[in-house]
Amino acid sequence: MLAVGLMSGTSLDGVDAALVEITGVSEETKVQLKQFTTVPFSAAQKAQIAAQLANATSSVEVLCSLDFALGHAFGNAVLAVCQAAGVPSASLGFVASHGQTLYHLPDPPTGETRSTLQLGNAAIIAELTHTTVVSDFRSRDMAVGGQGAPIVPYSEYVLYRSPAHTRILQNIGGIGNATIIKQNAQLEDLFAFDTGPGNMVIDELCRHFFHTEYDDGGKHGAAGTVNQAVLQELLKHPYFAEQPPKTTGREVFGQQYTEGLLARYHLAPNDWIATATALTAQTIADAIKPFAPAGTQLIVGGGGSYNPTLLAMLAQAAPGVEVLTQEQLGFRSDAKEAIAMTILGNQTLHHLPSNVPSATGASRPVILGSITYYA
Repeated sequence: MLAVGLMSGTSLDGVDAALVEITGVSEETKVQLKQFTTVPFSAAQKAQIAAQLANATSSVEVLCSLDFALGHAFGNAVLAVCQAAGVPSASLGFVASHGQTLYHLPDPPTGETRSTLQLGNAAIIAELTHTTVVSDFRSRDMAVGGQGAPIVPYSEYVLYRSPAHTRILQNIGGIGNATIIKQNAQLEDLFAFDTGPGNMVIDELCRHFFHTEYDDGGKHGAAGTVNQAVLQELLKHPYFAEQPPKTTGREVFGQQYTEGLLARYHLAPNDWIATATALTAQTIADAIKPFAPAGTQLIVGGGGSYNPTLLAMLAQAAPGVEVLTQEQLGFRSDAKEAIAMTILGNQTLHHLPSNVPSATGASRPVILGSITYYA
């Protein structure tokens, strides 16, 4: 059947929509990408979302409104990808929507509760698209003691397990996350965790110095020089010493983190971006090293896979590991996580679990997501 997966990540670029043909279930699941599009957030939408990410600028009224506004944005992304493919949205088997993460508290402060919040109202999506919507994938894992992240390892096991290689799936979005799939792995062998900042610090620096959203083609990083002294200080952040399973987000490595760095250290703009790029590369290399025997393939996806400076630094930081992109395996880096949502949604509709307790720390496998039917 046809399905659409929706993803909007920590980079706040917009809504990724992947139209796929999906057949089978569990390990027999097969997906074929039919159409992919990204519907960018407008400047006003992005500013409104960004304001709600910080306690000082968020409000209950705007959060309430934003949930429904993002529902419209996600629903319209479904309509856009279906229109591009010449497919009526009502003919879809389902839509699987990750939503927009506003806050994630796997380890909350005293007095608060472990929780996660993704906005993008499923009822609005269902009404716009005239089809069933599966949403809110992270909450169920957290209800059984998991961190609610990383959420995509099950899909990676289905699509990428190999009898010949250990494969590490490294997504570099706003945050970097790795899924380790050892040679001939079984599902219970999977191991996944957030490596630390992906593009998040780089993007913040680009906005600060150049008023651009990201380092297009890695040109600023390539033009700068890594400040090794500052890099070594950044590598002392306690998150990098934590043992998996672990997860992080904008609350740790977002705008406030970057502003703190700018206040403490004084580098030329391109040197800052080169150093932040090296931070991403080195933290990934350090994180995967214990799980990367000879012959390991590191398969990079997400926006960072389009940054050749970052990829070159990563290859240098991880000698002996073959660094590949999704495209080299016949996939699309930018569509990977949206496709993953369809695999999770398919499991949910078949009443089957799709969390990976060895990755999230959950006490048991559970069926993820909530279902909103259109009738």
